[in-house]
Amino acid sequence: MCGFSDGMCGSEDMHDEDRKLIPWWPDAGHALSVSRTTMYELIRSGELPSVKIGRRRLVAVRDLDAYVEDQRVIGPGGEAA
Repeated sequence: MCGFSDGMCGSEDMHDEDRKLIPWWPDAGHALSVSRTTMYELIRSGELPSVKIGRRRLVAVRDLDAYVEDQRVIGPGGEAA
């Protein structure tokens, strides 16, 4: 369900994860357990993509997931830690 009363949410083949946005960057920072300054830097540097709608900056859940996956450390045995 997309949240619109008429059910019109765009492409029907788009997965729910592709449409989900965390409403505001502080919530994304909370999800990553990082400070406000770190969130500013991640977004400013382009490491964490965001979308600006009006005065709000939004972060897609899939981009948060991708960022976390990119931060995984490979251990000495070649395995993800």
